[in-house]
Amino acid sequence: MKKAALLAAGDSTRMMPLSANISKHLLPVAGEPLIFHTLKGLRDAGIKETLIVYGYRGEDLQDAIDSVDWKPMRISCILQKERKGTADAARYAKAFALDDDIILMNGDVLGGPGAFKGLIESHRKSKRSLTVTVKPVDDPSAYGIVVVKGKKAVDLIEKPKPEQMVSNLVNAGIYAAGSEIWDAIDKTQPSSRGELEITDSIKMLIDQGKVGVYELPSWWLDVGKPWDLLEANRLILNDATGYVSGEVEEGAVLKGEVFVEKGATIRSGSYIEGPVYIGAGSTIGPNCYLRAHTSVGKQVKIGNAVEIKNSIIMDGTNIGHLSYVGDSVIGCKVNFGAGTITANLRHDNKTVKVSVKGKRIDSGRRKMGAVIGDKVKTGIGTLIAPGIVLHQGSRTGVGVIVDKDVKPEKLVLTDQRKTVVDVLRE
Repeated sequence: MKKAALLAAGDSTRMMPLSANISKHLLPVAGEPLIFHTLKGLRDAGIKETLIVYGYRGEDLQDAIDSVDWKPMRISCILQKERKGTADAARYAKAFALDDDIILMNGDVLGGPGAFKGLIESHRKSKRSLTVTVKPVDDPSAYGIVVVKGKKAVDLIEKPKPEQMVSNLVNAGIYAAGSEIWDAIDKTQPSSRGELEITDSIKMLIDQGKVGVYELPSWWLDVGKPWDLLEANRLILNDATGYVSGEVEEGAVLKGEVFVEKGATIRSGSYIEGPVYIGAGSTIGPNCYLRAHTSVGKQVKIGNAVEIKNSIIMDGTNIGHLSYVGDSVIGCKVNFGAGTITANLRHDNKTVKVSVKGKRIDSGRRKMGAVIGDKVKTGIGTLIAPGIVLHQGSRTGVGVIVDKDVKPEKLVLTDQRKTVVDVLRE
């Protein structure tokens, strides 16, 4: 198997405001765009040709991919002209695949070591029309579950009701497909949502007894919401080996796996506990504390006495001195005024809720800070409550407590009463 197709045409709305100016497939994880990690995995597994079916901000996606030498793998892109669903997106790969077997996958899922090589080998041995990857999870209610007998799929249930929870194996969104998948896609009818669903196409083949199952050997993640980026960042950094190509001043301490790219500077007094990634041209410190699973993009400035924990800081952002960033995702060209604090823990220790597409939903995370869009500016002394979203271009004044989401291009100011009294004299 030498070909793969990635379905990356989604509109990225669940990643807002981070995706306001960029496809979610290009959002940074451990120093690289999300989709690059998948492309590297495919190349390492021996894939020679990859097709990306793109949609939202597709030209930017193609430009980013074209900027990298992927040899010996060749990458091509094609636009899904109308968003009619995942089966319609997959249909764009039919001419690319011809009669060859192909890896067909969602562009926003990540698989750990061994995912692709193991799938290819399992599919080759089974000689089935399709092989579905699965992963056991504690709560499969938000996914499609696969019912398995032996190594054969016998049912696929999308977003099962409580009485349908007959399996904890979820559909991981990565498939090895033969040519029969295209006939199934051609026969697929619109779902209740009015879309052509690839899972309906797969269900046809399952009903015909033609689908095998491969359980992924290591971690797997469906990256759909902002906090999923933090988990992806953690998983990828944990598997990586650090290096130092930039400047580390005397008096700075680096522990564990720390990545310092060329042109980055770690100033004296900084203490960095890996795994931590620091991008090209960034300046850290002096006297900063960067804790594990932090990823700092390119041309970022982290000021004096700043602490950052388990966060993603994107390109061109400035975190002013005496600030704290915990369990947060910070967009590009953000400016944090001195003393800006992102709270990441509720007093009642309950999991933090975050707004996605206008609705507050449970992140499932006990510690979750802020989601900050591009070009946000905070005044000095701004305090941000757990799970708050500041949309692109928004601003805060001096000493503002932000306990509600801030819409794009809005300025939040304090309304503070003051009392002036005479100075007491001895």
